[in-house]
Amino acid sequence: MSDIIDTLELAQSRLPRTLAVIQTGIERGLHFGIQLFASRDLEPVVDLAVGENHPGEPLTSDMILPWLSAGKPITALAVMQLAEEGRLNLDRPVMQLIPEFGQSGKEAITVRHLLTHTAGIDAVALGWPGTPWDEIIARICAAPLKPGSIPGETPAYDPQRSWFILGEIIQRLRGRPIAEWLRSEIFEPLGMKNTWLAMPAALYEMFAPRLGAVHVTNAGQLKRNHSHLQDAVTSPAPGSSCRGPIRELGRFYEMMLCEGTWKGRQLISPETFRLMTSRHRIGMFDQTFQHTVDFGLGVIVNSNKYGANTIPYGFGRRASEGSFGHGGSQSCIGFADPEFRLAVAAVANGYPGEVPHNRRFRDLLTALYDDLLGPPV
Repeated sequence: MSDIIDTLELAQSRLPRTLAVIQTGIERGLHFGIQLFASRDLEPVVDLAVGENHPGEPLTSDMILPWLSAGKPITALAVMQLAEEGRLNLDRPVMQLIPEFGQSGKEAITVRHLLTHTAGIDAVALGWPGTPWDEIIARICAAPLKPGSIPGETPAYDPQRSWFILGEIIQRLRGRPIAEWLRSEIFEPLGMKNTWLAMPAALYEMFAPRLGAVHVTNAGQLKRNHSHLQDAVTSPAPGSSCRGPIRELGRFYEMMLCEGTWKGRQLISPETFRLMTSRHRIGMFDQTFQHTVDFGLGVIVNSNKYGANTIPYGFGRRASEGSFGHGGSQSCIGFADPEFRLAVAAVANGYPGEVPHNRRFRDLLTALYDDLLGPPV
């Protein structure tokens, strides 16, 4: 434990490149602070918070921050558990599980299409977090396909709609709310005690002092948003509402480095792990990201070969070919690098826009590799 880089003093001597990227971001007004976690061979080497939660208050590594879409692989894991149990065929039309979904051209959409962002559901206002779950599902079920979309053939990253439907599938097959299932069957077994998809309302007041502030760039300045308010913290969104200290997202990827097993408990089999993290969507230009991105089942697989300096939500310039994980909008990343036996997670408390965010995290993750592994030869 004494070898863990968990103070600014240690970071200055052992993570100079990484710390420089974080400090540059603070000076440029991209964020007030960043939480960073990394382990190698399942041994934590970095568990650090740098900067401020908001002006005048230090950011700590125990604060609970939103992971946004970086939590998608957790929902995907719950889907893959059902597939492994034989309760869910990934190529089964969604309408066979949710009959009301089979309208407006969506009859051919399968679970696999949802996981690989090739479903093509048109944009619809969901009203989260103020709209009840059942109403959100009804709105998505009534939505048509995007004009010109062909399920399975039209790649377009879907931040919300497909993931609510995946959450509804989990709920119908498990007979339990998805937030409860993830908490009891994934987070607690992994020791992710401060992570929730939706925090129970009864716990909100207790944990409110630990909810980190999140800031959005507005007129060139960082302004605090609403993500810490009770409705956002206690309302489930299977593709975007996970939150916790970033070290706990790192724990999820440590389990994935163990091919689905953690401390003797198997969450998924090695075969299912390999299915989930192999490339299922290859070489397709994503209409949302406006970049070619490869996907597994609910995870992004390293796509540096399509442009290491342009790939959105990548894992840094030095990540190995088999790295997999997922980013969260303008703020977050979590991934595993099997070749280097690294599990990495980072979250910034400033949302500066897509381009500045991708640039700072590309630099941050590359610097982290350089500090931990030594500069490339």
